[in-house]
Amino acid sequence: MGLTGKLVAELELRSSGDLFYDMFCNKPHHVSKVSPQYIQGCNLHAGKFGAPGSVVIWNYKIDGKACVAKDLVEVIDVKNKSITFKVIEGDLMNEYKFFKFTINTAPKGEFNIVKWTLEYEKLYKGVDEPIKLLELVINITKDIEVYHLQA
Repeated sequence: MGLTGKLVAELELRSSGDLFYDMFCNKPHHVSKVSPQYIQGCNLHAGKFGAPGSVVIWNYKIDGKACVAKDLVEVIDVKNKSITFKVIEGDLMNEYKFFKFTINTAPKGEFNIVKWTLEYEKLYKGVDEPIKLLELVINITKDIEVYHLQA
């Protein structure tokens, strides 16, 4: 396997894709309330929520280890309900030259699809594929769906 890679997960939601998109675009600080076992906080560092160029700091846990990621909101596509976060500082930068998370929601029949795309370049060959991060975003997605279905 090369140093660059892409992992994709698509999940079917019974809840609203619009609400899911809105949470990550405009209210990412609410994710920690919905999924506190994975996300301990999301704080605005620069700009404003819902605006490209903003910088947010995520506090999260993987395998019980506390981690931090400072992300630049690189792209917000309201029409296609897509948002891209580019990691600019934090624990991931110890193993990756670059790392991006893209979230996209789209209707599919009576359901909605949430598609997570993780794009990355490893710093060296010994770095594992970010499967645990993919599992993390899948679990967060499931928590958000349960939250919206119960609301």
